[in-house]
Amino acid sequence: MAADGNSVEKLRGFLRELTPEARALLLAELERKQLAGDGVPGGDLILQELRNAVGEVDDPQGSAPQTSPDPEGETAETQDSLIVDPTDKFFAFFQPFIVDDAPQYEHQGRLARASIAPIWEWICRDVAPADAKIYVETFGQAVAANDAAAMEQAARTFQDGVAKCIDKAVADVGTDDKARRRLAAQIGTPQALQDAYLVASLLKSRDILNGIAARIPSNIRNLADEQLEAIKALLDAVHGRNRNVFLLALVLVLNKLAVRWQLIRLATRAADSDVAKRVSETPYAAAVNIVLSDVERLVRQLTSDLKRGQAAQVSVVLKEIHDTARGLRTEMDLAVDSPWGRRLANVRAEIAALLKHHVESMPSRVRRLLRPRPAKEIVPGSRLDETDVDETEALIGFVGACRTYAGELAINEMTLRAYSELQHYLESNTQTLIDALRAAKPAERSFRHSQVEAAVRFCAKAFGQEYATLLAKAADVAANSERKAAGAKA
Repeated sequence: MAADGNSVEKLRGFLRELTPEARALLLAELERKQLAGDGVPGGDLILQELRNAVGEVDDPQGSAPQTSPDPEGETAETQDSLIVDPTDKFFAFFQPFIVDDAPQYEHQGRLARASIAPIWEWICRDVAPADAKIYVETFGQAVAANDAAAMEQAARTFQDGVAKCIDKAVADVGTDDKARRRLAAQIGTPQALQDAYLVASLLKSRDILNGIAARIPSNIRNLADEQLEAIKALLDAVHGRNRNVFLLALVLVLNKLAVRWQLIRLATRAADSDVAKRVSETPYAAAVNIVLSDVERLVRQLTSDLKRGQAAQVSVVLKEIHDTARGLRTEMDLAVDSPWGRRLANVRAEIAALLKHHVESMPSRVRRLLRPRPAKEIVPGSRLDETDVDETEALIGFVGACRTYAGELAINEMTLRAYSELQHYLESNTQTLIDALRAAKPAERSFRHSQVEAAVRFCAKAFGQEYATLLAKAADVAANSERKAAGAKA
């Protein structure tokens, strides 16, 4: 259905005028029709806007939607029970185990967010289609009655049935390669069979994991001393009873940590050693793999943020990568030829290659903007492009952040060289820009002034605000001198 902006706004307004009960009923009915294959014209757009409307009413302060990861790893038992979308309710329990990364990458005990939609479609189409229809209808009735207990019961009943059906589907294909490929194609995710195993494991372990989550502090600022011993004792007991749940319990702990790389402290404590080989021989070796997978994911996020020009976010991600890499190297004796040592070395090499162009291009961008122009090159009344100046200023700040983390990330030499070039250029040329502003003719004054303004901003990043303030005062004196001279001639 093609829809222009006015049509969408009218639809949006209409849906928001409905009562919450009417929205819930409409949503449930559209979900039911979609599952049955009886779509309505424009159904996808209506569902999208309807879900948005429901989310905004349920969360008037604009907090994250229910499908966002829970930073404290809360399970379904501790989350807001008034989730009015049947899909969101089914997967609410999964939130601590969902990771924001491309689905082709494997994360032990975690599921890529992008895999949720195809897995839901597979469940409703191939795994338990009849039960899915019943669930959507039952859940919609519970929403209409505002019965949170009935919503919860409908989701739990369907989850239990789906777990059994997935187990059967996986068991039926056995070791038959052709059947396994067919099942993987039905699931439709890059890690199809692993995803199916994980979904079934999570559903079967739901109540156990709820119990474990309730015994873990909600926010672990520093995993050490008595707290480390207590959590290790809890996980040891889990491993003794159910090794499959042990990995999922590690993920629950990860989500409670303020500093996520500290998960490896469980591994070194279990081995009673920081030697990688000894750690790798314990069940807690999984903790190291989880942390390494996380830092590799952060490198991919850094790549994406750099492409989008999100300088502020880049600095945050870069710090997290730095802290995790440093934590791995200080908490463990990682031999360079060990599997974990090689993975960390690959991360550092990838970051160096990724940042090389951005770091080394920074001085040339500054030179291009601040190069003193002869009057004949200046268009009367023109100024430097503000977006170009903003991006260059952000790039200077980014390279400054890189300097802070350079040693740990193997980018020390390139950042020192780039920053030294920047500082030398600014020290050598800002006075030239100020002199040019003082002597500027009316036609070129605007451009000269924009260059000096850009130099002040760049100097604030390179030398600090005090230096930039002095430069700005000198620029004001130069500009006023030029105006006074012009007035005297008049």
